[in-house]
Amino acid sequence: MEIIQNGGVYFGNVKGMIPHGKGKYTWSNGTVYEGDWVEGKMTGIGKITWSSGKVYEGDFCGGYLDGFGTMKYQDGSEYEGSWRSNIKHGFGRKKYSNSDVYDGSWKGVHEGNGTYVWSNGNMYVGNWKGGLMCGRGVLKWVNGDLFDGYWLNGFRHGSGVYRFADGSYYYGIWTKGLKDGRGTLYPARSRRSSRRLGRKKKSRNVTQSIGRTLSRRISITGTMFMKSGRKTSKGISTNEDNTLEDMNILSNSSDEVESEADDDTSAIVICEREYVQDVLIKERTNTNAGLSHKREQQRKHRVKEVKRKSSGDIKDGIKSYYLMLNLQLGIRYTVGKSTRISVREMRYSDFGEKARIRTYFPGKGSQMTPPHSSIDFYWKDYCPMVFRSLREMFNLDAADYMMSICGDDGLRELSTSGKSGSLFYLSLDDKFVIKTLRTSELKVLLKMLPNYYNHVRAHDNTLITKFYGLHEIKLRGGKKVQFVVMGNMFYTELRIHRRYDLKGSYHGRDTNKDDIKEATTFKDLDLSYDFHMDKSLRDALFKQIYLDCVFLESQHIIDYSLLLGLHFRAPKNMNTLLDAPDAYQWQQNLHATTDGITQRNVDRSIPPVGLLLVTHEPSSVNTAPVPHSRGSTLKAFSVGDKEVDVLLPGTARLRVQLGVNMPAQAHRKVSQNISSSTEAELFEVYDVVLYLGIIDILQGYNTRKKLEQSYKSRRHDPMSISVADPKFYSKRFFKFLEKVFPLDT
Repeated sequence: MEIIQNGGVYFGNVKGMIPHGKGKYTWSNGTVYEGDWVEGKMTGIGKITWSSGKVYEGDFCGGYLDGFGTMKYQDGSEYEGSWRSNIKHGFGRKKYSNSDVYDGSWKGVHEGNGTYVWSNGNMYVGNWKGGLMCGRGVLKWVNGDLFDGYWLNGFRHGSGVYRFADGSYYYGIWTKGLKDGRGTLYPARSRRSSRRLGRKKKSRNVTQSIGRTLSRRISITGTMFMKSGRKTSKGISTNEDNTLEDMNILSNSSDEVESEADDDTSAIVICEREYVQDVLIKERTNTNAGLSHKREQQRKHRVKEVKRKSSGDIKDGIKSYYLMLNLQLGIRYTVGKSTRISVREMRYSDFGEKARIRTYFPGKGSQMTPPHSSIDFYWKDYCPMVFRSLREMFNLDAADYMMSICGDDGLRELSTSGKSGSLFYLSLDDKFVIKTLRTSELKVLLKMLPNYYNHVRAHDNTLITKFYGLHEIKLRGGKKVQFVVMGNMFYTELRIHRRYDLKGSYHGRDTNKDDIKEATTFKDLDLSYDFHMDKSLRDALFKQIYLDCVFLESQHIIDYSLLLGLHFRAPKNMNTLLDAPDAYQWQQNLHATTDGITQRNVDRSIPPVGLLLVTHEPSSVNTAPVPHSRGSTLKAFSVGDKEVDVLLPGTARLRVQLGVNMPAQAHRKVSQNISSSTEAELFEVYDVVLYLGIIDILQGYNTRKKLEQSYKSRRHDPMSISVADPKFYSKRFFKFLEKVFPLDT
């Protein structure tokens, strides 16, 4: 049957007057689809050819490219693999027009494990995120150089080993592609015995084997699909396992060569170096006659263990790397162990400092622990049953939790430490933040844990920091280091354009303009916006803030703050004064408009599209729980007190929960002189999505804080200083936030 509709022509089977079955539809612009239809939507197997020349052949579902298929682009590139809702999602291979090939996991872009081979012969095998090399990976250049280590946003970042084509090695730390920190260079040896020559030949055979294996892996992943065009589960697992195996082969190749050198008892010359942003600032040559490489490494480890006397040593890059490995080992061990215990109600004995499990992790392994490549350490897991219950309360699957923190991707150390000198780690999937604690903070958390547990259980939408684990590591001969695992409040696919840490005090609560960077967290005096929200959303927010403040006050906690993240969309009213949403760009050039009102340049990086509140439809929005949210979808007064989602054109439809995906308008007052006698009051208005929560809740109102309050009160206005008694602190904090989020009349 032939149907003419909306300027297009359909010929094929129908159901009533809509396409159903086999058919062909030709749009007015020349695009043609031929294949299966179900009740007017492309569903099944078909082929679509766009007027631009792009062609897709494969699976469709509900009018979308969904399933397995092949896309041929007009520039000559070709993708063969999985799709979901018109986006490359799953495993697939893309051959680019310049002869580059990527074979691995996709989520719109390269995401997960994959292999990229450039047309010039260079090859990367490892992890990707957002289309860039990120996590553990190996890059092998065609000239024979090889880097095995950690990456971030396409740059070498973290610990790693660089093997040069001449056989020399450099072990060290990189920051954004530049050598940064201490490292050791092991030059290639010029003289070798006949025994060493034999090993060299073996090493060369290993390298040749790597090349053959990689070629074989690429051919295997290239044939991961059946001839019918369908993807097999066996093929998928083969591709992922092979990618990981390729990484291990490349990594182990350097280890094998190194192990062969361990038996060499000739004199070894090594260079200990220190770099700052790739500039060599210090070098010391160390000749160890008669010591093998293995014995020298053991000697260096013993010296490091003896010298670990201060927490400052923890900041050293290599030591921090060992702590990261130990943390992953410990969490994998204890989470797996506690998961095997049957679920039960919490007992009094599950809380407190004595509710802990202590385990020794020798490098060679034991009956209880696996062997590992890190330094021997003692592991202590506090209140394991309580934190297991908290994780289950927040709908965190134990396997997913371990994969996020303990997977091969490792952890990413944040470059900025806290005011207390704490280290921060971030899981590579951005779900979890791990922070080192002072002993005083650990004691506060253990003391408040029973009441914290009851508060979190009673209030699904609490804004207080979510804790998922409390651990301690002690390296042999070293200082104890305590860690707490928390949910990342900024775990979102949206970009956080601005961050604020708000306490409600004023003294010293501003940011030095010379220190401002892209990821700077601003303070109270830097905030030039107030935020206007739907009445029901605001009521729910302040009801929970009040309950959380009452709880913190009862625990004698002070110095907490509201961490606020802003995602800007666009000016709400294009006729008002426009400006980039940046409190520190007041000095932009102004230019006069035709009506005489000065107007600032608009930040073109912000999409000129607002956001909408729509009624919540579970089938249309991703309702999967995230590590920092729990509870029901919020209701909005503006849509009849119904549950709502925030619709962001061009981005997503997101579930609105307390502290997560909360829509608002950011207002900033700007007064401008129109003439010598007239001053106009103008406002900048932006649509924003807010992410917020109460953090830093581990500072008790102790004797030291009382003395600090007494001292500062004599020198400054007592109302302006941060430190205060818990009751006053809570009241001031709440009133300040009422000004930040004013009630619309």
